[in-house]
Amino acid sequence: MNGNVEVVVVGGGYGGVTAANRLARRDGVSVTLVNPRPEFVSRIRLHQLVTGSDDAVEGFGEVLGGDVRLVVDTATRIDAAGRRVSLAGGGTLSYDYLVYAVGSGAADPGVPGVPGAAEFAHWVSDFEGAGRLRSALDTASASASVTVVGSGPTGLETAAELAEAGREVTLVCGRVLGPSLHARVRRPVARRLAELGVTVLEGAGARVTEVTRDAVQLDDGRSLPSAVTVWTAGFRVPDLAARSGLRTDADGRLLTDTTPTSVDDERIVAAGDAAVMPDHPFRMSCQAAVQLGPAAADTIRRRIAGKTPAPVRMFFAGQSLSLGRNEGVTQFSYPNDKVNALSISGRTGAGVKEIACRFTLNKLVSGARKASSRGSHGDSGNRLETPQPEHPTTPHGTRRSA
Repeated sequence: MNGNVEVVVVGGGYGGVTAANRLARRDGVSVTLVNPRPEFVSRIRLHQLVTGSDDAVEGFGEVLGGDVRLVVDTATRIDAAGRRVSLAGGGTLSYDYLVYAVGSGAADPGVPGVPGAAEFAHWVSDFEGAGRLRSALDTASASASVTVVGSGPTGLETAAELAEAGREVTLVCGRVLGPSLHARVRRPVARRLAELGVTVLEGAGARVTEVTRDAVQLDDGRSLPSAVTVWTAGFRVPDLAARSGLRTDADGRLLTDTTPTSVDDERIVAAGDAAVMPDHPFRMSCQAAVQLGPAAADTIRRRIAGKTPAPVRMFFAGQSLSLGRNEGVTQFSYPNDKVNALSISGRTGAGVKEIACRFTLNKLVSGARKASSRGSHGDSGNRLETPQPEHPTTPHGTRRSA
């Protein structure tokens, strides 16, 4: 392909940022990243935002290459035929290639048909939800009962964080505590939750059937007092792909091949939770996103060079969970993400989780520096722009990001 290549990355999470930085390192490629917030959200620290031990954000100037143009807006539709992205602010962006990296959020509590869940439950899987949960906790009394629904990694970390902060927490697990963990690894998790005073409900009858303003009803008839209810069961993805006429699975995830390119359009390549390779499914996670971002970038770079993209190779090491600030558990896995009986727990486990969080951020910062080294070093931050509705393709309002 001759001339400058325009790439639009939709979504500024782990997958989108890593893809943008890798693409920006190639001469002849201009990269624009579209994100609804002016800051990068460190999603793996959102449970800490709830208790105030971390703000869970970083300036895009730290994690995004200086040559990447940042547009703070929300993509509302992808016109694959016309290679344009429509924005909520009224503008449009044209592209030669698009990286679909819109990520995921908390599953809608109303979808499973649990009465009152959508109205009264909070969530912690995105920045806005975590902020609202923190406000609700700030206004509730220190002795107010808190119920966390779901015992996946988000539920476990949130329950432990709140309990360590002095909250009275009940964790409603459903069938089993920590379903993604090996049976042996559940033991130190259960022990730590007990030390923190968390009431764990699992097994028969531990399924939520209704949420009210001040209680949670279980299917065995129990009613749990709950001044604040936190819903952590499951994920959902934005409906941008389906709204744009692109094929998705039943959960709304963009269908891709293993390169990972949309099955509908080779100009659209995915990175992160919002897409799925049906023959090679992967766990929705930061660990997957930071691998899929570079893979998406490499696919585009190879197509630009007239080469055949290579299938992505996913490698998983395990899951690191913080159980409060002082202890944690690392669950190891085989490279195919199947868990095994190996783990690290206690203070060492907490240290491993903190190292994992810092390593992930440092990788983003390193990627930003490599991307910035291609061109002028005079700009210390990326360009932050907002397209004008009356001039859809002309950005304005340039300023530095923090």
